[in-house]
Amino acid sequence: MNPQSIPPRRVSGSIMANSHAASPSPIVSPTAARPIDTEASFSPHGTISPLTSSSPVSAPPMIHNKLYCEQARSKPKKASATLKLSDPELKTVRSHAELAQTANGVRMLAKNLTRATIQLDVRSIMIVTKAKDNSLVVLTRELVEWLLGQSRDIAVYVDKGLEKSKRFNAREIFESSEKAQRNLRFWDKQFAMRNPEIFDLVLTLGGDGTVLYVSNLFQRIVPPVISFALGSLGFLTNFQFEEFPKHMVKVLERGVRANLRMRFTCRVHHADGRLVSEQQVLNELVVDRGPSPYVTQLELYGDGSLLTVAQADGLIIATPTGSTAYSLSAGGSLVHPGVSAISVTPICPHTLSFRPILLPDGMVLKVRVPLTSRSTAWASFDGKERLELKRGDYVTIRASPYPFPTVISSKTEYIDSVSRNLHWNVRDSQKPFTHLLSAKNKQLFEGGHGDAQFDIDYSDENDDELGTADTEITGSEPSEVEYDDDRPCFAHPNAKITLDHQ
Repeated sequence: MNPQSIPPRRVSGSIMANSHAASPSPIVSPTAARPIDTEASFSPHGTISPLTSSSPVSAPPMIHNKLYCEQARSKPKKASATLKLSDPELKTVRSHAELAQTANGVRMLAKNLTRATIQLDVRSIMIVTKAKDNSLVVLTRELVEWLLGQSRDIAVYVDKGLEKSKRFNAREIFESSEKAQRNLRFWDKQFAMRNPEIFDLVLTLGGDGTVLYVSNLFQRIVPPVISFALGSLGFLTNFQFEEFPKHMVKVLERGVRANLRMRFTCRVHHADGRLVSEQQVLNELVVDRGPSPYVTQLELYGDGSLLTVAQADGLIIATPTGSTAYSLSAGGSLVHPGVSAISVTPICPHTLSFRPILLPDGMVLKVRVPLTSRSTAWASFDGKERLELKRGDYVTIRASPYPFPTVISSKTEYIDSVSRNLHWNVRDSQKPFTHLLSAKNKQLFEGGHGDAQFDIDYSDENDDELGTADTEITGSEPSEVEYDDDRPCFAHPNAKITLDHQ
């Protein structure tokens, strides 16, 4: 069965249901709703292919059209305050107070993004199943049958490899009902890359690798992604498949809250500046020495200025999402996905003082292989494709205008995932060793267990037995520290601040 497009639909709730239903929101670039021509940048058989030098270096922020906020459209006055962030007036503010107020507004806006509920008029769902695991094929069939059994008409797209699968048995599903013949469809990589707007929601069945595949598949606009944990590792898969009916009913009826995870736009250039390829990265870019036995030498630039020259096995440039991956294994810090930062982690550096560092996400980084390097380097993108960087070649890294929206399962999903996968700060509580006692001594212990006093106590309450003659403080100064400090603190010649602890 050939992939089919979905007809335009009406606006539902507070989110625009289709890019053809109304004009784009004033806070989102109008180009977000246009069809994306990915053939110029990405090959149907791979995500990295030669580009022309005329390709744009940067693009305005874009998200999937299902994430347009209709509330901002209906209140243009509030939307204009958001537009001011890109207005030239921001560069010529009248006072530092106005700039501080704007900065605080940006923080509050970022905080409220995760609280917003996205009402989805779901008409088309894409299911991405973990590869090379036949046990998940049957689970995919079970999920498809449940979705097709719902009252509303939902087009369900599954991998084209299941069209002739005996385990999936698409023919039996088609024969079961007329609705299945109309709504069960198949997708392939080329179709998904060219038509990201068709899918209202993406369901992944697998682990973090399956989620990374979705990021690799949608190199531009990404539909909201809900991930069910059916893999070996799951920092990004926070939904249990056993409860998928409950979760899906909630998504279809109430909407979702999405975390717009930052991605990188990585662009590889030759020494003469010619553009070689471009890739959107969810986890990290790794530049390493590859098969060379020599320590690689890499120049790291930030906004055009040389930051350092790294002599190491390589460099890891990671997003907050990727901080729990390769970067963590190399000694990098955990970074909450809500933190706008770029993590730079060296791999086995020659200089031990070369520690991991967090840089602002507004900085444009460049990793260059010096002309004097003893060997070439290799760049990999989310552990997928690898490209050789010859002497003089470089990679630029910047925050991508195409975020990766993942459906939030709970307010504490990040800490829960870190605790679940890393056993973060897990420690057994102190327990009494009564199981080591003999029956006689155990009875003796239980007989006096109600006594609140300890036979051995090293607390300060017993220090009076030792005497305090040698520790007395002599002099006219008071022995107690005064914590009520009313001294003025001069932060500015015209500003006086008094510290008050009352």
